[in-house]
Amino acid sequence: MQFTQYDLGHCSRGEIIEVTLTNGANVRLMDNSNFSAFKQGRSYRFQGGLATRSPVRLQVPHSSHWYVTVDVDGLRNGTRSSVRKIPGPLPEIREAPLSTVPSLVRDVAPEALALAGAYDVFISHASEDKEEIVRELATAIRSRGLKVWYDEFELRIGDSLRRKIDHGLANSRVGLVILSEAFFKKGWTNYELDGIVSRSVNGEQQLLPIWHKVSKADVMRFSPSLVDKVARSTLDNTPDEIATEIAELLDGR
Repeated sequence: MQFTQYDLGHCSRGEIIEVTLTNGANVRLMDNSNFSAFKQGRSYRFQGGLATRSPVRLQVPHSSHWYVTVDVDGLRNGTRSSVRKIPGPLPEIREAPLSTVPSLVRDVAPEALALAGAYDVFISHASEDKEEIVRELATAIRSRGLKVWYDEFELRIGDSLRRKIDHGLANSRVGLVILSEAFFKKGWTNYELDGIVSRSVNGEQQLLPIWHKVSKADVMRFSPSLVDKVARSTLDNTPDEIATEIAELLDGR
């Protein structure tokens, strides 16, 4: 069988190999070992097959030395071909881990933590968001060994709501604020947010907003000062991912 071969050299996983044809042809993308087997008539594996349209794009499945072969075996017409590499997509942009954000990481003496550390995390939220995000997030954070002030964990019949909230606010290392449309409309949540912001300004607590189904414009209308705060969005992060980051942040402090 006659074929045209193209030595692509080393290709990285994810790169795209584009093959341009003037007529239909058999196109095979093979790494070095499979190309050797192909030439020797032994069993081999390849990406590709019969191409009836041009151009043909094949993605490199793993980093190695790669070849492309083009032949018209079993076809009536000949073909002319050319091959080029197209870089694969850039790596997905990932937010910097919370533990690397200077504004969230502070050296705190162990004895200071012992005095202030009744809770690791205080969660301020609207009750309407419990089912969708808050309960799962609170449970995920607690499962990582952190003590969480969350109303369903802490409040009991007969408790003074304001007193319990004040105690949680005053004795938590991180104030987690679930910003949502429901949150923006609440009175209690604004009271909690004011307390967290005040403690954050004084360096007594770290504020971490969680954007839940709201946009930057929504947050800007509610509180311009919150827009530039390091935050996480539930559109981009799962409760487990957020909980893991918080645990890593607090473990390093």
